[in-house]
Amino acid sequence: MPPTLEKIDTNPPPPAYRSKTAMTPVTHKHLSDEEVKAFKDVFALFDKDGSGTITAQELGEIMKSLGQNPSDSELQDMINEVDVDRSGSIDFEEFLKMMSTTVKAQDFAHETRAAFNVFDKDGSGTISADELRQVMKSLGENLTDEEIDEMIREADKDKNGTIDYEEFVQLLSPKP
Repeated sequence: MPPTLEKIDTNPPPPAYRSKTAMTPVTHKHLSDEEVKAFKDVFALFDKDGSGTITAQELGEIMKSLGQNPSDSELQDMINEVDVDRSGSIDFEEFLKMMSTTVKAQDFAHETRAAFNVFDKDGSGTISADELRQVMKSLGENLTDEEIDEMIREADKDKNGTIDYEEFVQLLSPKP
């Protein structure tokens, strides 16, 4: 997981990369200095006219260069989520906020998969009661069979007696 920093860039970015609403340096606590620099380079590469903003079409090119392939409506949704000033395009600060969210989501997905794999001892793609018991015991939790069965029942949405990856993700996801 990237280190958490209070302030990423100690020097103000060029005017084209400053927020349209606040002329303060771009900062973000979920990205490393290297990530901010890489995103700044990507942003500049796709900001063909040097205006300091990118459109949905340009954003699509960026996402494709990062291995993503969002639809036009997904791109517009992405812009709408971060386009604070409702200009229809995003400046670097808005772009950085969006990329930070993407990085956090990828980190969550990676960490969730790694955690699932710890529990899925036999690599079957599911967590059995025995696997859950083994891991919980290794964590110092000596649970009864009834407690293990209750944990499985709570997570096992398809009622097949095991927890698959999707059920595991639902278990870890924040509840509304």
